[in-house]
Amino acid sequence: MREARRIVVKVGSSSLTTAAGGLDADRVDALVDVLAKSRSGGEKEIVLVSSGAIAAGLAPLGLRRRPKDLARQQAAASVGQGLLVARYTASFARYGVRVGQVLLTSDDMSRRAHHRNASRTLDKLLAMGAFPIVNENDTVATDEIRFGDNDRLAALVAHLVHADLLVLLSDVDGVYDGDPSKPGTSRIAEVRSPEDLAHVEIGSAGKAGVGTGGMVTKVEAARIAAAAGIPVVLTSAVHAADALSGGDTGTYFHATGKRSADRLLWLQHASTPQGSLTLDDGAVHAVVERRKSLLPAGIAGVEGEFSAGDPVELRDGQGRAVARGLVNFDAKEIPQLIGRSTRELARELGAEYEREVVHRDDLVILHP
Repeated sequence: MREARRIVVKVGSSSLTTAAGGLDADRVDALVDVLAKSRSGGEKEIVLVSSGAIAAGLAPLGLRRRPKDLARQQAAASVGQGLLVARYTASFARYGVRVGQVLLTSDDMSRRAHHRNASRTLDKLLAMGAFPIVNENDTVATDEIRFGDNDRLAALVAHLVHADLLVLLSDVDGVYDGDPSKPGTSRIAEVRSPEDLAHVEIGSAGKAGVGTGGMVTKVEAARIAAAAGIPVVLTSAVHAADALSGGDTGTYFHATGKRSADRLLWLQHASTPQGSLTLDDGAVHAVVERRKSLLPAGIAGVEGEFSAGDPVELRDGQGRAVARGLVNFDAKEIPQLIGRSTRELARELGAEYEREVVHRDDLVILHP
């Protein structure tokens, strides 16, 4: 933790706002104090993934609680995002630090060009001395708005910027082996593998009603990051300074895997499939076991409406999703390709059809 040079910090709505909605200036300033001082020596680079836009917009719009319908969520996000960034800008200005806002959706990150641009933007902000503040683009997101209070987004951003550490801050100071409000429970200091939490009941979102997360989404985000080779500290916002300096706080998730291609992590954990392709047994074996591309000859069926470049699920004969990939054809083109060789298709339809339906470089295995 002490040796981490590039760190992604995620803070939840409950750590920035009041229960009634609206930003708590003192809480924001306290967090900024820690972040600004942690990077003041120039040895650390920090990217902040901040929730709070929807929560910040509740009070100005006269909403008592986070609305359940998407339209009012997006309206609150539209009002609150400006307030959130303005508050951060003013707070960081006390240290002479500039703020750069980056709004993302999962669809942005599953597409090559968008993913590359997001990476370049964040790298350039850090190189120029600005402090990147990332949030989900709630005003236009659909399914993505239910990401889990940005916890999963933070894990993916950590991978995107090649972070050495992910710090998840909330109103709970770690993972406990029971309800932390009850006597007899204790904090779990370290998690070395998912099996360490197999018998632990993880709580859901709190009672404040201003966020969508909870310990479930934080643990899931920690697992995603750890599996991608990034250690994670999960603790409360009041212990942020200890987490960034290597103190004994929260729950530490050891890295359990190695880094993979950036886009593939987004494809597996952030993309929303627009349809599905059913594979015959031979194609399932080729894709899952031999890590081959999906060819037209191995397709047995198609469902959904999608365009070339969209994420789709690859299913076996029992309907189980075994992989996910970016498809190279529109849904309406697939029926004429089913069960046919690429050579045959090239002779009949043209050379552009002599290619994979899903290339192995654009494919992740879900169930080996």
